[in-house]
Amino acid sequence: MAVTDEIQTGKEDVVTRILPSGLSVVVPVYNSAGILPNLVERVLPVANSLNMPFELILVNDGSSDSSWNVIRGVAAKHSWIHGICMMRNYGQHNVLLAGLRLARYAVTVTLDDDLQHPPEEIPKLIEKLCDGFDVVYGSPQRETHGFLRNVASAVTKIALQSAMGVESARNVSAFRAFKTDLRRAFDTYQSPFVSLDVLLTWGTTKFGTVQVRHDERQEGQSAYTVGKLIRHALNMMTGFSVVPLQIASIIGFVFSLGGLGILWYVLLRFALYGSTVAGFPFLASIIAIFSGAQLFALGILGEYLARMHFRLMDRPPYAIRAISQTK
Repeated sequence: MAVTDEIQTGKEDVVTRILPSGLSVVVPVYNSAGILPNLVERVLPVANSLNMPFELILVNDGSSDSSWNVIRGVAAKHSWIHGICMMRNYGQHNVLLAGLRLARYAVTVTLDDDLQHPPEEIPKLIEKLCDGFDVVYGSPQRETHGFLRNVASAVTKIALQSAMGVESARNVSAFRAFKTDLRRAFDTYQSPFVSLDVLLTWGTTKFGTVQVRHDERQEGQSAYTVGKLIRHALNMMTGFSVVPLQIASIIGFVFSLGGLGILWYVLLRFALYGSTVAGFPFLASIIAIFSGAQLFALGILGEYLARMHFRLMDRPPYAIRAISQTK
């Protein structure tokens, strides 16, 4: 249902042309009980300005605080707010997939629960969709994270670019708007390793970006630590691309050439001087180098085999405990 009955006039409503059936906003929630009321207050004026059906889907990702009680409370007060509670903590992209599959309207917007992505910037993303894009990312004008977090984010985006295969991957952020119909491209996806950005590439190659404001986190600390970002990058590279296997092949090829070079050096020295290369340290170092290269390649193969193992187990990407919404 529509959030407001007021109708603005005086100029052509570009947003209405792109969103004839409404907008769904999906927010993953983790230990943000103190921020959620403010988030709802700031989303409401944006909803009023759009003059169309609108819903806010708050997905509780196994929070250890009272976030789910807060979600149930605001969902009881506002018919356009729906709450989803996960069985446990699954991770940001997994719960976003759950929220996306329950979205009802033509365009979906995702943003973080910490208000670093200002809800007031949502119209910028939506209007950019009018330029023929299927996915639009809100690229921050200025990052407000620490140095190590920014470095880890940069590494993650490089890995994401290799997995997505599109240049715009460097501008990927959790603040995104896309056409909800894209979910049809991954309706049957059930792997526990989820990257929403990679899944979106299964349905389109039309990606765009727009500059948006990036605010300071209002309270608490981000759950996305440097370690989690690095693990996410590894999951993307081994779960959605063959780049690590290609790297292992290249390393194996290079070291094979190196081994042939050493063999020629030993044979040439023996032919010219009648002696071989002396010393156990030389032999031990060569064996260590080649053994390391082999173990590196085996480790990468092990990562792929582990993902195949989890996929054969049919382990779901998420499990929903409860849904709170006004009927």
